[in-house]
This record gives sequence, C-alpha cells and structure tokens, in this order.
Amino acid sequence: MHQERLICDNVYYLGASDRRLNRFENIFPLPNGVTYNSYLVKDDKTVLLDTVDKAIEKPFLENLEYALDGRKLDYLIITHMECDHAASLAEVLLRHPELTLVGNAKTFALIEQFFDFKGHYNKLEVKDKETLDIGHHKFTFLFAPMVHWPEVMAVYEESNKMVFSADAFGTFGAFSGNIFSDEMNFFEEWLPEARRYYTNIVGKYGVQTVNLLKKLSDFEVNYICPLHGPIWRDKDLIAQFIEKYKIWASYAPEDNAVVIFYGTIYGATEDVATLLAGEIAKLGVKNIKMYDVSATDTSYLVSEAFRAKTLVFAAASYNAGLFPYMNILLDDLKEHSIQNRNVVLIENGSWALSAGKRMSDFISGMKNMTLLADTLSIKSSLKDEQLPVIYELARKIKDSL
Repeated sequence: MHQERLICDNVYYLGASDRRLNRFENIFPLPNGVTYNSYLVKDDKTVLLDTVDKAIEKPFLENLEYALDGRKLDYLIITHMECDHAASLAEVLLRHPELTLVGNAKTFALIEQFFDFKGHYNKLEVKDKETLDIGHHKFTFLFAPMVHWPEVMAVYEESNKMVFSADAFGTFGAFSGNIFSDEMNFFEEWLPEARRYYTNIVGKYGVQTVNLLKKLSDFEVNYICPLHGPIWRDKDLIAQFIEKYKIWASYAPEDNAVVIFYGTIYGATEDVATLLAGEIAKLGVKNIKMYDVSATDTSYLVSEAFRAKTLVFAAASYNAGLFPYMNILLDDLKEHSIQNRNVVLIENGSWALSAGKRMSDFISGMKNMTLLADTLSIKSSLKDEQLPVIYELARKIKDSL
C-alpha cells in the first residue's frame, strides 16, 4: 500500500519509519524508532534521491512505483553510501536498469565495494558545485566529506530552494503521520533526539559540518530534506535548527547548565554527587542534571555533555583503574572531540585512589577543558572535614556559569 507524500512542486517523499529496530547501527537505542527518507523529483526527467534501509524496502519500492506512475526512472542521486540509505540500490537497479547513478568518485568506489555490479550500470560522476538540469528543476552538488562519510554530498535544488542534506539535520524518531517539522512540537519533543543523533553520529566531525554550513549560507533555503527525521519548510524553524547546528558543530555549550555524571559501586560516590548537586542548587543554579553512568546509555550522556557548559565526573576506582562505565563515557567523549567545557573531577577509592588520574588523563587529551579545582579525593566515604571542599566546589561551579 503506497504512502508517498507530496512535499511541493512535483517533489515527493517516499520513505517510511522503522519502529522495530532496537539499536541504530547496532549501537544507539531507538525507543521511538527511526525514519529512512528518500525523495523523488518529477520533471522532464525523473530523479530519485537516495534509497533506504532493507527494513523498509517493500513500502519504499511501492511508493516509488506509485509516484512514478508508469514513467521510467532517469537518475538516482546518491548523497550517501551508508547501508541505511543505499541498501536498496540493487533492487532499484533491477527494476530500472535504464537509470543513471549520480555520485562522485568516492561514491562509485564504495558502490563497487558494497555490490558486485562490476561497473555494469550507467553512471554520471560529478564534481563539487557541478549541476544537473532536468527541466524546471536544477541540482547543484555540494560536497561535504566526512559529514560523516568521505563521499557525502548535499544537493541544492534551485527552483524550490531546497536542500537534500544527507545525514546532516537528521534525527532519531519515527513519524506518526506528520512528516514536516512545523506539524510537530519539534523543539519541545524532538530536539533531544536531534541532539543525540548529531552528537553521536556526526559530532566528531564538527569542522567538516561547519564547512557545510558555510557552503549552504550562500544559498536561500526554503526546505531541508534530511535522510532521517522531519522535513523542514518553515523558514523561521529552519533558522532555529541551523543555529543549533552552528552551536553543536563549533563545540560550544548549548545551555548554561551543569551535568553531573557519577559511577558508583555501593553508593558512596553517588552520595557525594548528590550532596554536591544540592549545594549547587542552594546557590540558585537551576536545571541541574545527574546521571548514573552505568544506568544510562552512553549516547544520551554524550548528548548531555555536548549540551551543558560545566561537567562533573565523579567515579569510584575499580581494579586499580577507573569505574568501567565512566571509562567508556570519557573515552566516547574524547572520540567525539568534545571541547570548551568546565570540568570538576571527584574520585573515590578504598585501597587504591586511581580513578582521578585516569579521568585527568582523559580530560588532558581534550581541547580547551578548564579544570575548576584540584581533583577531590574521597577515601571510601566523605568525611565531615571535607564538607568545606564540597561547598567551595559548589561555589566554583556556580561562578563558572
């Protein structure tokens, strides 16, 4: 049963949602599912922009044939060869052997890696800022390497001032009928999943994302059509979302906020974190967040670290090293190039105070991380004589905001 949707001026949405997938890329939890987006433009020629994951191949192919309405498919533009967008490429070629694949040199190298086509297909290799004219619609190719694969390119459609943005501006979450961001309470309900998507999928490549944003700034944008999540057509909302991307891509804190991450074994480290949170609150700081690093998936913690200005890491020592889940978090943050944050470190240990050094090693390997104080060392439990140190830490955290 077809479910294609008209976006504007012979541009159709052909994607669908997957609510059964447990983890995106077999890593990131999907409590609200995910969409795989594909688009068709009909003009003197017909152009398909990307295919979809195998999970929704059947509805996608039904949507494609219904939207074509008996016409042949002339072009398939591949903005991104990752499997959740290119897995159905072989099925489309099987049904439309006449079509021409459009990509860059790296696109076609990856096609030959994923598929046993041996070059037996029509292809059009494009370069950065080259164009493809199909009648009323004209496409400009804007290379965006490492956002977040090396062959990525965004595509600007001139007549509708529309950007097909590949994985940029994507978000986790399945559709419930509405496909446009202005039909949803996006910034109230969807923004955390957009942030979690960006920080974990694209976040390592902030410099490259900034470069793409600079390229797009040369164009008027009325629509953004990403490969995951809602389509953007309200210019005010587009401006707000682009502003979020500028913040995330520059590694600037999004909120003037405090997040406390703690790794506790029997509860003593959690007690210290809780006491510190209470003292910060007494100083008037609002919206403090606390996370048990062993109870919350790391992807949410990475997203929160990108959001907040001041980060507290409180961890128990473990096997003369660092509490394992805190080790995972700090390693993930380093891998995602987080920077420009204020940091407080608290360690706890009964027979080997080792957590502080390991956390310090991680932080020293990140850019522009400001330690607000020396590491607070707890031996098994906080002592009364250490309470003034907690009070002073709270004051320094408050002042850091």
